[in-house]
Amino acid sequence: MTTTTTAAPPVQAREQAHPVRRRRRGLSPGRRLPASRLIGPALLLALWAAASAAGQLDPGAIPAPWTVLRTAGRLWSAGTLPTDILTSLERAAYGFAIGLAAGVVLALAAGLSRVGEALIDGTVNLNRAIPTLGLIPLFILWLGIGETFKIAIIAIVVYVPIYLNTHSALSGIDSRYVELAEVQGLSRFRFIRQIVVPGALPGFFVGLRLGVTGSWLGLVVLEQINATSGLGYMMFQAQNYGQSDVILVGLLVYGIFGLVSDSAVRLIERRVLSWRRTLSS
Repeated sequence: MTTTTTAAPPVQAREQAHPVRRRRRGLSPGRRLPASRLIGPALLLALWAAASAAGQLDPGAIPAPWTVLRTAGRLWSAGTLPTDILTSLERAAYGFAIGLAAGVVLALAAGLSRVGEALIDGTVNLNRAIPTLGLIPLFILWLGIGETFKIAIIAIVVYVPIYLNTHSALSGIDSRYVELAEVQGLSRFRFIRQIVVPGALPGFFVGLRLGVTGSWLGLVVLEQINATSGLGYMMFQAQNYGQSDVILVGLLVYGIFGLVSDSAVRLIERRVLSWRRTLSS
């Protein structure tokens, strides 16, 4: 009696017959939606409201969310909050623009020239090692106690991370691309446009996000020094009168500005670097 043995189909044949849909791995699977970033703040707000409703928080120290919203509405109706917001936005915009331009120019000068790197890189790293807020007394002596020194400090806070990350990206460009550009005989302009700029953009956007956040952090402190308007000035005055609800209004506005500006930079980054496959995409 002969026994017929049926051989198992090869692994490759089984995979072709029943293809397995593999999920691409990543730190955050799928394409993240901008709205998903609001889940954390919304949860924190819900916990704050629940704790306030349950009487677990001291209203004098941490007012309820609805109290803060009423205070924000009152300040807006009085015209105080819009004026302070516009003043803060103006200071942040001037300082950010100067810091952005300085960071990019210095990074390109140091990344494209050995002489530039010798003169600039060490100086910037020395600047990074010095606490920026520790420069405030010196800048007040140099520039006075008006708006100029505030904008200058914000510019320093912004340019350092932009320079460091952009310069690091330039240093990390694959040397094979540089050799290929030399073989192809690319001009200086085409070399910068086709090799340098695409290679530096990922690091530039990382520095840009850090610079945007840093500009708001620096503004909180600077607007409490000889200011007559601005969100920081409003919070400083509220501290003198024990108005914790006004302080929380200022903090919430700063937080909203920081979140919106960071989201805007990330959106621009996603569009500009759409060709670049990363773990987060």
